[in-house]
Amino acid sequence: MLYERWQKIVHERPNEIALRDLASGRCWTFSQLNQESEKPLPGNPVMIHPQGSSPEFIFEVLRAWRSRVAVCPLEAHHQPLAVAPPPWPCCHLKTTPASTGVPRAVAFTQEQLAADADNIVATMGLRPDWPNLGVISLAYSYGFSSLVLPLLLHGIPLYLVPSPLPVALRCAEHAHWNLTVAAVPALWHAWHKAGAILSNVKLAISAGAPLPLTLERAVFEEHGVKLHNFYGSTECGGIAYDSTMTPRADESCVGQPLKNVNVEIGNNGALVVRSRGVGETYWPAPEPALGNGIFNTCDLGEIRAGEIFLHGRTDDHINVAGRKVSPVIIEQALSEHAAVAECVVFGVPSGSVDRLDSIVACVAADRPLAKDELKNFLLLKLPAWQVPREWWFVDSIGSNGTGKPSRSQWRRDFLASRAKQTAAAV
Repeated sequence: MLYERWQKIVHERPNEIALRDLASGRCWTFSQLNQESEKPLPGNPVMIHPQGSSPEFIFEVLRAWRSRVAVCPLEAHHQPLAVAPPPWPCCHLKTTPASTGVPRAVAFTQEQLAADADNIVATMGLRPDWPNLGVISLAYSYGFSSLVLPLLLHGIPLYLVPSPLPVALRCAEHAHWNLTVAAVPALWHAWHKAGAILSNVKLAISAGAPLPLTLERAVFEEHGVKLHNFYGSTECGGIAYDSTMTPRADESCVGQPLKNVNVEIGNNGALVVRSRGVGETYWPAPEPALGNGIFNTCDLGEIRAGEIFLHGRTDDHINVAGRKVSPVIIEQALSEHAAVAECVVFGVPSGSVDRLDSIVACVAADRPLAKDELKNFLLLKLPAWQVPREWWFVDSIGSNGTGKPSRSQWRRDFLASRAKQTAAAV
């Protein structure tokens, strides 16, 4: 079904440019890309693991579709999960970004992959005359659904950039007179600070992590570019999209549900997503949260006037003396400080039975900051009990290409660092 749709695109646009590799200067028409797909996969594999963001990634996916071989994309330098391919009709495995724990695989059928891409293209209005600029990982669920599938199923050209650094982005400015750029907030922040946001960006999309209002407004005011917030999940693809043409008024708003996607609030206050793009199952161990076209998320939220507002997760609330707070609320407040580039907030055991958890803020800043400056800033926005007691300043908050830092990993790193300091002091 996927390869047949690809063949239809090739038949309609054989001589149009489909793929450009800006690092090498090479390009392929749809017909030439199809010729690459006809080369056999070496070794008769039962599942392939395309990596990176090179043209070879696209070639491998097409060859797998042609040969009915399962595809499980991997981030660069990641090792394959020790799982067998899922049974047909499942043909694709996505791995969760492990933002709250151990990564898991999610199995998809051809129809589910295609439905997610159809929803994204229809909602965002992706166009063949506005090529996608490939600055995010093609292996990441966001990149695969927003870049790879629109190319192969809808004929949206893809221009691959050798690096997301500002200098590389500037070099892409002359690649085409109209561009669509899908990125994560950390990249938009870096490009904004470096003055590298391109003048020919017709559609700018931000996903993978909450988009700070301060960044959205600054980019709009200084560059005239509206950052459209896109919210989704590995398990079900795109969920909501902010299609408005001016900055949002509320940072917790992630937009309206994508076309053909139904979102409700479950009994536990978390979002329930229904669509044809929802994955088939967790693989190899199914879980009740996913299946039959339904995904029960851990994202707490509400729906007002057709828009979705997120209020943290069911699995990461911090318990401070019996009062619970979502770290997202604190992160959103922190991100409004002009010098805060990135932040992640989590709870750790306080050592006090009465208090239970202590709030920790891990901060990457554009200039040297003192914790008292940030504490006083937050006291103007939050109740005193929600202000972090412990602060950890770092150079950057990595996200493994997903744009979403692993809260659990930062918690482990913080506790390990504190244990070392305690041992050294003894």
